[in-house]
Amino acid sequence: MTLIEDEVTKNIHEAQEMIDGSSFSFPWSNFSEVMEERTRGHSNKTFLIYYDDDKNERCEFSYKEFNDFVNRTSNLLIEDLHVKRGDKVSAILFNHYYTVFIYFACWKIGACVVPINIEEDIDRKKFILENSESRITFCWIDSLKEIEAIKDSLLHLEHIVTVGGISKDNYINYEEEVHKKSPDFISKDSEINDDALIVYTSGTTGPPKGVILSQYNLLIDADGISEWHHFNQEDRLMCVLPIHHVNGTIVTLVTPYYMGGSTVLNRKFKSSTFWKKIHTDKVNCVSVVPTILEFLLEANEDISKYSLGHFKWIICGAGPLLVETALNFQERFNIPIMHGYGLSETTCYSCFLPTDLRRDELTYWLSHHKFPSIGIPIKHNDMAIIDEKGNELKELEKGEIVVKGRTVIKGYFKRPDANKDAFKFGWFRTGDEGFYKLDKQKRKFFFITGRIKELIIRGGINISPLEVDDVLKSHPKVRFGMAVPFENRYYGEEIAAYIVPKNGIEITEKDVLEYCKRKLDFKKQPKVVIIGSDVPYTSTGKPKRLELKEKLKDKLHKYRDIQFREK
Repeated sequence: MTLIEDEVTKNIHEAQEMIDGSSFSFPWSNFSEVMEERTRGHSNKTFLIYYDDDKNERCEFSYKEFNDFVNRTSNLLIEDLHVKRGDKVSAILFNHYYTVFIYFACWKIGACVVPINIEEDIDRKKFILENSESRITFCWIDSLKEIEAIKDSLLHLEHIVTVGGISKDNYINYEEEVHKKSPDFISKDSEINDDALIVYTSGTTGPPKGVILSQYNLLIDADGISEWHHFNQEDRLMCVLPIHHVNGTIVTLVTPYYMGGSTVLNRKFKSSTFWKKIHTDKVNCVSVVPTILEFLLEANEDISKYSLGHFKWIICGAGPLLVETALNFQERFNIPIMHGYGLSETTCYSCFLPTDLRRDELTYWLSHHKFPSIGIPIKHNDMAIIDEKGNELKELEKGEIVVKGRTVIKGYFKRPDANKDAFKFGWFRTGDEGFYKLDKQKRKFFFITGRIKELIIRGGINISPLEVDDVLKSHPKVRFGMAVPFENRYYGEEIAAYIVPKNGIEITEKDVLEYCKRKLDFKKQPKVVIIGSDVPYTSTGKPKRLELKEKLKDKLHKYRDIQFREK
């Protein structure tokens, strides 16, 4: 090991420790023991409810029924596919109870799940399969042809297991084979520090990076999330986010299982059934991204017909929440938003707004500082704001948000270069710009002002695109608005606005520019408006600003040599 590798390893270990040096251990030695304990304690209690609205399908699994299917799947992995502890098992699937069985079965035997978004293009699927060294892939039957077309080029792939539909020649079919297996688990050879997930980042600024999460990471964040929100075995969460991403997996699968509660898993989010399910299935909390709040506001359903007294609040994160969206949602539906923040590299959530805030206090922290607060660090996490040299900054000073603690990852898979940069200074560097403000109790309330790589630098001044987004979105004719930087000879970068109007409503460039003049200083005002129809989000609800910037580059090039002046 070189001196540089030694330094990186030291920084990673330091980033995984709490500032006070405290430690925390579980009473279990692996994920299998967690499942055994939960099954004994809650055998006949419902753990998983599954909905597929398009097929009018609803089914339930008790803890025992769930455990039996996980055991059968574990035995299929061991006996037919020869999966061993440490092997990588990819899943080209979607939100389905089969997917959950496969995830938990892998964790039981110490294998590592590599979730792959079934809607990703084939080049990205190929990259992840190849980079992760997946030996086995579970593939929904609809995606089989494209995986067959590339399988010969994948050096590590040994088996494709089909899921859904009828069996195909030369492939093991999951539904047919899993029922032949014993519901008694045949192996316990795993440890709590074994790799459990490799989640690939969106890769907007380069190739995707594989984030390595251990069984310990999954359980430790579940512990922090459940304690913060006072979840217990009586609580039921609902999953409307894709479980190829950590938010759907950690918050609404692992956390309810960890606390002995239950969860409602949806094939996909539908605004037309969202509130009804919360009413019917007595859901206590849902984790969403800001995009879903927008969809619910747009649907504008009258929820007075539902009994929602049991519903605590909505968890919201994993994307930029606009002040206007937060205020409009709370006013329209009278339901608190517990805004939070985290990354795949910190397992999932690292901080939340406190749940004991009065409604006026919650509104204050969501709206009085241009950006909604992401809250304060939860158990197992420490956070700070640092400058480019690693020095911690003072209250209200902007810098990079950094995290350390027990939820921080082991590192990026086969990416020593990324590890060197991300763990510099003994913190995990998030790449997000932010600041903090102290409350009366001297607690640090953190704020995120944008991705550092997405900051618009106009004439040497850093401008947060989220501030401009908020103004664009507040226009009464606008469904979606995003600030996009473009190259400019005079200021380095200038600002364009990409606008998607509300359905059936016309909007002009002049409408947008005049509106922004009333709301923003000249330097922050968009100088050009492009009106489109596509809303550029990732599958997890994050706006694809850098991708949109690249897409609009040719259209905006003609404004490169224009000096926009304040009139």
